[in-house]
Amino acid sequence: MSEHQDGPDRRHRRPHGIDDKTVEALGSLSKALETTERARGHLYSFHQLTGGADLELDRTVRLLREAGHPEWADKVESEILGRNVIPGRWTFQIVEAYNDTYYRPFQELERSAVNELAHGRDHLYEAEMKEARRTIGHCDHAALPSPEDD
Repeated sequence: MSEHQDGPDRRHRRPHGIDDKTVEALGSLSKALETTERARGHLYSFHQLTGGADLELDRTVRLLREAGHPEWADKVESEILGRNVIPGRWTFQIVEAYNDTYYRPFQELERSAVNELAHGRDHLYEAEMKEARRTIGHCDHAALPSPEDD
């Protein structure tokens, strides 16, 4: 196998003229966006968990009534069931605001930076780290999947 075939594929090779600091900066930007992706996932967890708790309150209200505690059923129903989690908003509105105000602009900026500064090539920092850390010729350190893995 030639050295060229054993290295990263074309889309993970640094385009001519891109310096180390630019690759490092784009790697940092990508890492920050990935962290934002994780935060967004937690926000969706918050949304689903809060919604699930609110739906469980229907059962709570029913059980309190069946147990002879209508005043507590009324209190849960009027005070907590369907309550805003922050003034004027349910969790879906928080998710929407996060997506519109922060997540999508961040995602678009990262994509624009990669397109302009790295000719659209993603993960250059990681691809170069992989290349520096792998053992050439070792089957479990291959640069690319073998054709039979596809």
